[in-house]
Amino acid sequence: MKRPAQTCTHGEIMLEKTIEKTLVKAVKTEGGMCPKLISPGTDGMPDRMVLFSKGCMGFVEVKAPGKKPRPLQSLRHQQLRDLGFKVFVLDEIQQISGVIQEIRGASDNHTFDEKGECDEA
Repeated sequence: MKRPAQTCTHGEIMLEKTIEKTLVKAVKTEGGMCPKLISPGTDGMPDRMVLFSKGCMGFVEVKAPGKKPRPLQSLRHQQLRDLGFKVFVLDEIQQISGVIQEIRGASDNHTFDEKGECDEA
C-alpha cells in the first residue's frame, strides 16, 4: 500500500532534497559531518556518509517519501553491510534522529588495532 505524500509546513509535497538538507543540518548540529558521496565508476552507492567522532560512521540513502532503493542500490547497501557498515534508507524527516542515534552508537562495541582494523569488543 502506498503511503500518502508527506507535506512541509507550507503544504507542499516533501521532496527528497528537503529530507537530505534536513539530514545534513541535523548531523552538523550534532557535531558531525555529512558529505555527499560521489563514487565515479561505482553506481548505486548511498547518497551521504554520516561521520561523527570516535569513528562513528554510516551511509544514508535518501529517498522521497514512500520510494524504495533501486535493485543496484539495494545490492550496494548489502555489500556495505557485509563489510560491517551501517546503511540506512531515509524517506521521512522523522527518521533522522533515529538514524543519527544508530550511527553515533555504531562504534560502541568495537575496538581498533594498530592497523585501524575493527574487532568486536
